[in-house]
Amino acid sequence: MSPRVTLSVAAGALVLAAGAGAFALAHADEQPPALGDSAARYTAPRADRDGSLTFTTDVTASSGVKSVKVLAWPENSSFAEQKPTAKDMAAAESATCEPTGDDSARCTYTVPVTATDADASPNGRWHIAVLATADDGSSTLAEEASGFTVE
Repeated sequence: MSPRVTLSVAAGALVLAAGAGAFALAHADEQPPALGDSAARYTAPRADRDGSLTFTTDVTASSGVKSVKVLAWPENSSFAEQKPTAKDMAAAESATCEPTGDDSARCTYTVPVTATDADASPNGRWHIAVLATADDGSSTLAEEASGFTVE
């Protein structure tokens, strides 16, 4: 092989490697939001006070956290066979998110549970579905991010 061909092949390999590295870095910035440390706490109402459902999760998104939607669903519902979809989540309620860094937020969803609410809700296992959307429009749907039991 001539020195010119060898030099040309080496330069081409270097350009390809640099391009692949740049692509990997650009692609890393476009990752969908990630959820972490998700937890639900259900407190049943009593005669003297309402109960509550509180769900918290940490969300990381390289472009920033735009919104987090939360939907609680009973295990013995239609969602048991066909998990919640992004379309189902469009009507879900929003969590409140507080920034914890440049690309992360702690999101909390709290709703009161009255005795009437509790009486109308099925007992048993419930799940929390979460749709996290980043500022760049990418999203992550966790059909069962957490759970709790209603007794």
